[in-house]
Amino acid sequence: MKYLKIANLSLLVLFPISWFVPLLYTGLFKPITFRWPNRTLFELSEVTIVSGLSSLWSSSPGLALIVTAAAIFFPILKILGIAMVQFGLMDAKLAPLMSWIGKFAMADIFLLSLYVLIFKGMGVGEVRVGWGMYLFTFCVVASIVISALTEKLLKAKAA
Repeated sequence: MKYLKIANLSLLVLFPISWFVPLLYTGLFKPITFRWPNRTLFELSEVTIVSGLSSLWSSSPGLALIVTAAAIFFPILKILGIAMVQFGLMDAKLAPLMSWIGKFAMADIFLLSLYVLIFKGMGVGEVRVGWGMYLFTFCVVASIVISALTEKLLKAKAA
């Protein structure tokens, strides 16, 4: 249980980092780099979770509120709830509530939709995976695994 606590608390640091690092690099055309004067034509734009949400806030605030809650607030709420159960600050009977909150934490759905975007693409332009995609993927998978293992350990202790 000690390692699960450490892993869960590390997600409180890693998840916010993954929101600000580049998930994707996108552009309408493939970039062309000239050797002299070391210039790039059609540079790719960085896409982060926060930049995507800020674009959504400017175009559709209602949808942006739902996506922000699902992609940012619910995953952190789930991690904090699991930590409280792990440290005995919340009754273990409430652990299934964290799984229920996890269903609303659409980080994994958001991740899958990004993968669809990457692999299918728009048919025009260039899309490259940034290192933030790997970090975000790790955080999502780790959150799911930690939640499942914590529930399993709590059930074993209760039996």
